Amino acid sequence: MQTLEHLREFGVSGFLVVALLAGLSVVAMCGVLSVLVVVKKLGFVGQGVSHSAFGGVGLAALLAAVGVLPDWPLAQLVVVVLFCVAAALGMAAVSDKRTVPVDTAIGMFLVGSMALGAVLTQVAQGVAAERGRAGVVQSWEAILFGSILTANWEDVIVGWIVCVAVLVTAWIIRRPLLFWAFDEDSASAFGVRGRAMKTVLMILLALAIVVAMRLAGVVLATALLVLPGAAALKLSDRFWPVTILSVLMGVAGLVLGLVASFELSWQPGPCVVLAMTLLFAASVGWSKLRSVASVAGASAAST
Repeated sequence: MQTLEHLREFGVSGFLVVALLAGLSVVAMCGVLSVLVVVKKLGFVGQGVSHSAFGGVGLAALLAAVGVLPDWPLAQLVVVVLFCVAAALGMAAVSDKRTVPVDTAIGMFLVGSMALGAVLTQVAQGVAAERGRAGVVQSWEAILFGSILTANWEDVIVGWIVCVAVLVTAWIIRRPLLFWAFDEDSASAFGVRGRAMKTVLMILLALAIVVAMRLAGVVLATALLVLPGAAALKLSDRFWPVTILSVLMGVAGLVLGLVASFELSWQPGPCVVLAMTLLFAASVGWSKLRSVASVAGASAAST
């Protein structure tokens, strides 16, 4: 196996360790949040927030072109993160079950941010050319389309800081958050502030999505927030077992995807997502088999 051969090489095994550590930070927080995303039917939010990052890229490019922002990739990434968080807050503020459904709010911010990003990037290129700073405007791909195999220790540190912050926050507010997630109407009657819960959840999702883009790219980041939870919910209907299963699905998808990437010489991001898709398909099959066995057992007992 090519994977084992790569692991025997010291240099390659070193960057594999970095890639795994960076990937584990992403799948850990996405695995936990994925259950809430599926339960609240927020799968589209990943597309909305990740594509809103294009607006952040345009803003970062303009700030770098005029000299306000340092010519550092990490500084520009911070601007993208802040823009995505602002977009997520905007989606939460605008959406309302009666007047503006959440998918409509997400769609508005998605297309608006992408258009803004295109305009700002074009303006930034012109400003940078006039000031002789053309090199400071990075391409969209340089910021948005990362790869887990190019991760460095800085990515690992940032990933785990965000992961710990997201998981600690989710744990602190777990009771009102879960009450709101599973029964929004009753939670409101008992004094749980639904708007506050939605706002916090959107912020956590925005942070997770931006970090996930470093693993699978902007287009595939959504899968990391949908597939693990969807697969786990096919195997159990209890929250804590589902959460643990969701994280395990994410870890399994990460490892299997990286192995497939090495063995087949495919890009790692799509391989990770395909592995998670196969795990979801397997969980659906297992759920159906268990349902058929349960029905057969009940019929046998009745006779």
